[in-house]
Amino acid sequence: MDLGEVIRRRRVELGMSQSDLARKAGVDARQIRRYETGEQQPAFMVGVGIAKALDIPIADLAGIPEHKVNLSGDWFAGWQSYKDGQEVIAVQPVKMQQQGELIRVEAVARGRSVEDGGYLWSGELRLWDNEILMGWYVSVDSSVRSKGTLFFVLHPQGLEMQGRWVGLSYDGKNVTGRGSMGRTDEDARRLIREAASQDSADDPAGATP
Repeated sequence: MDLGEVIRRRRVELGMSQSDLARKAGVDARQIRRYETGEQQPAFMVGVGIAKALDIPIADLAGIPEHKVNLSGDWFAGWQSYKDGQEVIAVQPVKMQQQGELIRVEAVARGRSVEDGGYLWSGELRLWDNEILMGWYVSVDSSVRSKGTLFFVLHPQGLEMQGRWVGLSYDGKNVTGRGSMGRTDEDARRLIREAASQDSADDPAGATP
């Protein structure tokens, strides 16, 4: 896909007009029309501004590399843990930014109160063959030591993912639980319930991101 088509498709996906994009990118609307029709190519710094306005990596703007799924955007992460022998499901909004096979993930709100063990975290996932994601997470709250690894199986169309976290928390040095990512809070909770029902023999204990 050429640069002009990438700009047009992403702009339409975001519900933006050419004028809207031009205003956010700091260029004239006539330039956006020229870029989309292929009459001109933006200078590098202009391209950086357009990519930022479209919320995509500069590599995606250039069409290198082209992936079957694009996971950038707003998601909800669901986490299963146990406290005092009782299952706890926490869901929190996260932001994903994909650049090629690397996806940076950042929690934008706590899924639980600080008193109940909730914290903010960031991490990275690497996409393998458009079906498996593996990576890590670490707390960004200075008072929380939690950190660990993540493993997810991706839906074929990139709509959702199910998996597991393993890590260090206040409950232990090697604890685990189910994890999920969905586009809505309800999807994240549903995925956790489905995964738990498939593996009811598991009895993980620990805290969640």
